[in-house]
Amino acid sequence: MKSAAIEALKIEMEAISRLIPRIDDEFERVVRAILDCRGRVIVTGMGKSGHIGQKIAATFASTGTPSFFMHPAEAFHGDLGMVTEKDIVMAISNSGESAEVVNILPILTRIGAKIIALCGRRDSALGNHCDFYIDISVEKEACPLGLAPTASTTATLAMGDALAVALMEERNFTSEDFALFHPGGALGRKLLLKVENVMHTGEDNPIVKRGMTAKDALFVMTDKGLGAASVVDENGKFIGLITDGIIRRALHKDNNFLDEPVESIMFETPLVITPGRLAAEALSIMEKHKPRPVTVLPVIDRENIPVGIVHLTDLLRQGVV
Repeated sequence: MKSAAIEALKIEMEAISRLIPRIDDEFERVVRAILDCRGRVIVTGMGKSGHIGQKIAATFASTGTPSFFMHPAEAFHGDLGMVTEKDIVMAISNSGESAEVVNILPILTRIGAKIIALCGRRDSALGNHCDFYIDISVEKEACPLGLAPTASTTATLAMGDALAVALMEERNFTSEDFALFHPGGALGRKLLLKVENVMHTGEDNPIVKRGMTAKDALFVMTDKGLGAASVVDENGKFIGLITDGIIRRALHKDNNFLDEPVESIMFETPLVITPGRLAAEALSIMEKHKPRPVTVLPVIDRENIPVGIVHLTDLLRQGVV
């Protein structure tokens, strides 16, 4: 059992290794053609090649190359209307003779779309009817019967990834670009979500004015449930922060402070953040504070007015980790 599995991996590893010399001038021409394409890359393939094609199309689309998968059988029954003369069609067939793929080739040519073949036989119908050819042939399949597409599909998938990576490099595709196409993922949240999207504002933003007592501040913090409140002057400018931690430490001594002005016990120079900063930055500021992390950050605008407050739980709830 183990030896069979190991042998399969060795065969597939060899299949991928054999692709390296095929990253040649023709590969570069394919990349240039895709970069110059004014339409989309439409990937098509039948059976297992179709499944691999769907993944290649998805990888292209998520890394800056507009792309989608078109089933060749459905294409022959109307879906060819998706294709325009501005598009490039990437047709996948190890044998180069898949009937469903071969049947649509003349129509693609008539439409005016360029055809890239990911194929294992240059002298096949697909190999003879394409504008660009990339060799994805393998010596043998990992299947002990030599029948099930295994090494060939692995090689095709790897070549698709090689094309996607080359395109990313040429497009100077950044992590911010990637996040834009993945707003629901962890990376998207880290690179797109801003403090203003998660902070508590308006009635939910705890604020106390200078001159109010510590007892008044305690009531405000209890009402808002965030464990802190921004302290402002007569003009609404931020001058400090009062937290439940300050209250607890003061209570440990006595309770006389409760009738004192809140500014007598507040933090005068707390950590703050602006609304346009990334939520991930807020989390980093909280975690790196010494001697211990903080759980809240007042959000201050350019006029030094506290427009909100962000709590650690808000960031964790949004998956900013």
